[in-house]
Order: sequence, then C-alpha cells, then structure tokens
Amino acid sequence: MTIHSTEAAATRTLSLPEELILMLLNEESGYFHQVPGWNLNCAVAGAALAELSLQARVDTDMVHLILLDKTPTGDPVSDFALQQISAEPDLKNAQYWIERLAPHAEMMIDLTLDRLTSAGILEHHDGNFWTLSPAARHSEHLGMSGEDTAAQFIKTRIGKAIFSAAIPSPRDVIIIGLASTCDVLRFIFDIDDAAEDRIRLLCQMDLIGQAIANAVEHNLAGPLLRQAAFTKSIPVVPLRRLLFNRNALRGNLPAFFADLTKLLGPVMAIKPPVGKPVMYVLAGATTNRWVHRYGRMYLRSSDYFRHLETAYHAAGLLPSLDGAEHFRMRKVMRSSYSRAILEQQLDSVYQRARAHIAGWNEGDKFRLVHMCHRYINAQLSPLFVNIDSQDVIDDLIAYKQRALNTHVARVMPKFLLHTPSMKRKARSIDVILDRIQLSHTSTQRAGCPRDHADDLLSLHESDPVFLPESNLRFALSAPMLASMYVGDQLSFILHALIRQPDTYRRIQTEAAAVFKNSEPQWDLLNSDQVDVTTRFIKECIRLYPTIPGSIRTVMNSCVVGDHELPVGARVFIAATAAHYMDDVFPDPHRFDIDRYLPARGEHRSPGYAPFGLGTHSCLGSRLVELQLTLSVLMLAHYFTFELRRPDRQLKISPFPSMSPKARLKIAIREQRHELAV
Repeated sequence: MTIHSTEAAATRTLSLPEELILMLLNEESGYFHQVPGWNLNCAVAGAALAELSLQARVDTDMVHLILLDKTPTGDPVSDFALQQISAEPDLKNAQYWIERLAPHAEMMIDLTLDRLTSAGILEHHDGNFWTLSPAARHSEHLGMSGEDTAAQFIKTRIGKAIFSAAIPSPRDVIIIGLASTCDVLRFIFDIDDAAEDRIRLLCQMDLIGQAIANAVEHNLAGPLLRQAAFTKSIPVVPLRRLLFNRNALRGNLPAFFADLTKLLGPVMAIKPPVGKPVMYVLAGATTNRWVHRYGRMYLRSSDYFRHLETAYHAAGLLPSLDGAEHFRMRKVMRSSYSRAILEQQLDSVYQRARAHIAGWNEGDKFRLVHMCHRYINAQLSPLFVNIDSQDVIDDLIAYKQRALNTHVARVMPKFLLHTPSMKRKARSIDVILDRIQLSHTSTQRAGCPRDHADDLLSLHESDPVFLPESNLRFALSAPMLASMYVGDQLSFILHALIRQPDTYRRIQTEAAAVFKNSEPQWDLLNSDQVDVTTRFIKECIRLYPTIPGSIRTVMNSCVVGDHELPVGARVFIAATAAHYMDDVFPDPHRFDIDRYLPARGEHRSPGYAPFGLGTHSCLGSRLVELQLTLSVLMLAHYFTFELRRPDRQLKISPFPSMSPKARLKIAIREQRHELAV
C-alpha cells in the first residue's frame, strides 16, 4: 500500500507496523481496539522484524534469524530493530528477538503514530484521540475505490484473504498473523468456523508469525511480574498529614499532594471518617503518563457526575461520558471550542471586552474573582452562544459552584442545593436557554459565524436520542460556566502580576506593541513579541491551576506504580501535584517564567497537566491560552492595578475549583490609555 507523504516528496509504502496500527484503529471511538499488553508488544515487535524481512535486511528459518544487510531503511521503527540485531554477535531465533524487542513496543508505537501523522494519514486530537485525516479519506493516490479510508482499505484486503480461496500476498499473510495475535479480527469481521480454520492455516505460512504466537503463548515473566506487583500494599496517609499540612491549610491542593507524594510515593490511600469509602490518590509525572495513556481502559468518569446531571435534569453530559459516546460528543464540539474560532473573531471579542471595561475609572475597587468572572463572560458568552448573559452570570456560577460542592467534591450537604435562594438561581438556566433558542433561528443566524449553540442544536435536531432536549439546559449554559474556570485563572494571573511590578512593566511593553494603532496587531499574539506574557501565564497556570485534579472510578482492576487498584475504587488523579515536584520543576515554589524558554522547556513532560489528562483533558485548552493572553495584555495596556491589602498573603479557596478567596480586592491605580468606545 503506497501513500503520498508530506514528509517526503516521493510516494512510499506503508510499513507493516503502520498497517498494524491502522488495523487496530477503531474509527468509532477515536482510539484503538484494546489488546492485552504483552500480546500487543509481541505483535509490534514482530511487525518490525517482518518489515526487515520484506526489505531483505534479515532472513529467518526454523532455527535462526540472520542479518543480511545493516543499511538503514529510513523507517525509525525498523531501524531501531535493525540496530539491536546488528549489535548482537551471536545468532538468535525470531522468538528471541520478538521477546527482546517487546519491552520497547510503547516507544515503537509512538514512533509509528508520529510517522503516520507526519504522512497525513492520522490526525492527533486533544484528549489523546486519533482519527484518519481528511486526505486519508479521499485516497485515489492509495489505489482505493469508493469511500474506503486508509484503514478500511487494509481491512478490505485482509477480508478478501480470509474469506476467499485466493492466495494472499506475503504481506497480507503477515498482517493476518499480527491481527490474530492481537485478537482483533473478531471485532472487524464476522468470523465463523470456516474463517477460523482459514486464519489458522494462513498463520502457519509465516515463520515470524509462528514466532510471535510462541512468544505470546510461552511468556513466563509477565504473569510472575504481575503477581509480584500485587503484593505491595498501598500506603495510607497519616491523619496528622491531612490535618496539619501547611499547603492544605492554605488551600493549595497541588502542593499538598506533592508533599504527600514525596512522603509516601505516587499511589496512596486516604481513609475518610467512618462510613465513607477509601479514596486512592495518584500523583506525579509517572502516574500522569499512565493515566494519559491507559486511563480510558481502566477508569470511568460517569459515577461522579451522575448526581450533577440530576441537578441539571440531564443524563449523558460530556463530562460523564466515556468511550465512543464521549469521542462523538467531542467531535461535535471540537470546532466551536477551537483556538481558530477565537482567532477568527478577535476583533469582535476585543470590542466587547473594551465595552465592558469602558466604565472603569481610576480609584475603582473590585472583588478580584467577581471582576474576572464578569470580564471573561463578556467575551465568551457572545462568542459561544451569541447572547449577552451579564445579568444572570452570577446566578449561573453560584448554582454551578453549589452543585459541584454538593455532588462532586461532596464538601457540602446536598440539601443546600435546594434552598429557596438556589432554586431562584437555577431559573437563570432557563433564561439562558430561552435567549439562545430565540436568537438561533435560521433567519437570525444567516451570515453569522457558526457557534457552539448552532452545533448543539443541529445535533439535537438530527439525533434527539443522543442529545435530548433535557441535556440542552446544561450543554448550552456550559460556555457561560467556563467563565468561572477561566475567570478564576485570570484572578490568579492578575494577583501575580500586581506582585511583580518588573514583569508588569515588561508585559505592558508587549501590550503597547499589540495595541499601538487603532487596529490591534493580532498577528503578534502568535509571535515572540508577546513571549514574556506567554511564559508568565504558563507559570501562573503551573502554580495555580484552577482544576488541580479529577475523580474517577476503577472499572477494570489495574496496576499503577506497583500497586493494584481494585474494581469500584474511588480515585483522585492529582494531575497537577507534579507542578510542585523538584524532579519536574526544580525549586518548584519559586516563580520563574524562564522555565518555559526553549533551552529548559520544563513544561514539556507529563508532569505539566493544568488542562487534565487523557480523553477528558480540556477540549478548549488552546482557546483558553489565547483568551488569557488577550485578556492579560488588554488589562495591562489600559490599567495599572494594585492590591487593596498588599500585606496579606494570597489565600486560596480549593473547592469546587481553585481560586483566590472571594474577598480579595484590587483597585485601579492608573488608567494608562483612553477607553472611549
């Protein structure tokens, strides 16, 4: 199978590891058919050896695998295997090399995914989802017909080999053997007894395929290692560490869990008062990487959002979905939460933000968090749903905060969500829904940029079972609720900016370049001209992430860091604990924007996770980064702020999201530029 690659002008043939990965791709869920780890590792290693055999670099017989040619192939996976074989002075058989290469399979898979992405065959999406690229869906250059995608073309070839008497090519025989090892053929085809016999016969035609089967069948180390892992008990957090930790008392949850991890390791248990189940905690860069790669197979989110759904009279909201349904909903929402949407409407967002702050004057005082919520909402509400919601945003946020505190964080009794005051605030959701529906008729939307509400209303119209009317109350109000999280983050950023006058002045200099003319220079937002602002924001997000972690339930028992998590266990993924760990961020409590210079790049690791991990990572993370950059530059350009009580230490409210304490106040010391609209 050949492709036109963007990485090289010449047409090249897909390697066997690449064809294997495409075979495993589940286009419905955006991920890959799940295969037992050792089986997959052996199949990937076997694919690399088989590719070397097809390229005449090695040969194999019943006894030995023989090196024929050390010349690199140009494929990083094949060349890695070739390098290992070349370094071995003695002849070994194929099974030896499969078992030797299998521990490196994860790295080989990453290389294969990167190459497929560079070639324009796969696209990688936030949340660690994969899809075939649009180019791979229209593939006259692949020799495919009709509407077949690149993955479907491979499956069609394999189907013909299995269900017909035609003699398959050596390449197809190998792919069938690899897929059989992974046990995914039954997910792709309707396999009857005759097909089973045919697959068994074809697998016997390839010596490397037989070696893979033997490596899978006779693996002894894997089960023994797993048994050893189960013997390690999970340490329990001492009660005094919970009650008297200084970071916990300050509300700094990431730093608190970093302290516990340094003491107990990356997996620990918290035993709450009598009658409540144990909460397991995962913290650190290693567990972050595990959650990001494997969390979808072992953890689910629905349990902790079920009661929140009830508060909004809904079921099956995005935060509670897993698997293919979650992937489908993200695909629907991907465009409206993209950075590109904001880039296309920067002028209108800027004008709305200017209009909002036009009435601010020197000497005005604000509650910092409240001010930032409203400032962000003035921009996001029209962008996402084309309405103004300033008159109800306080009620929307208050109800959401109470719902999260009662049903997710569980730090407040549930009856507090049903007080007369909360019931009045809940009615603001219906106000929003009415406004959106009235403003999104076909006539009123003609010629307007498509927004989030358009996407959701279209989905409801086309599939009211998947997105019922009962879910629209939450789904359509969610963009306004984003004002809470983004506003909380902006609050931390402004507080840090006021505390660092030298950096404040550097950012004001960058803002002057962006806003020096009547027409802002938006291209500078993606350039080194705002480098200080960008790095400053990253450091604020590291030190003060508004969502420090997430709660999940174990749906399949698993081993993390040599500890077994049982089915049904409650797990808190302290994704941002690594933000305060020396091995990820040296001297982590020090504010240092130079961490993000290319020479250091400390954030380029699984230890930096302010937007979550895996499939449930923030869908709008890149939009939020641009939103914060615009907001900080605007506020720094037009105003110099000061703290009302500069002698007071920052106090953090940890629930339902991290934010400065609500009573923290700032004032406008100077208005630097005219704001007439």
